[in-house]
Amino acid sequence: MKTFSARANLEPLSAQTAQGCVATNLALPGFGSLMARRAAGYPQAALTVAGFGLTMWFGARLGIWVFQNWSVIYGSETDPLQMMLNIWLAARWALLGIALFGVSWLWSLASNAAILRSARHAAAGEKPPVLN
Repeated sequence: MKTFSARANLEPLSAQTAQGCVATNLALPGFGSLMARRAAGYPQAALTVAGFGLTMWFGARLGIWVFQNWSVIYGSETDPLQMMLNIWLAARWALLGIALFGVSWLWSLASNAAILRSARHAAAGEKPPVLN
């Protein structure tokens, strides 16, 4: 019993299926590439999940930190440079998660172009020849 599909007997994607893969890639980078049977979908999806997880976990921690330090952040006696450093230390992991998700989304845009191009070439091969 095979647990994966062999790439040798795969037929090309139709235009409608390719558009569905592109739409999925825009919402969840990497998962549309996996639907289109692209190996690049695995690292894209891993970046998406890692970025989303980091953003959610450390974003929640950042929100809690801001509420705990609200009076210090907006206090008149607070050193602005020291507070900027403290905010950076509290926000850096959440920002890393946002950056990872952004990288996976940009990578999926390149995959989207390749998916649509391959579907267009497959559809062009199915058209009858032009008669003069």
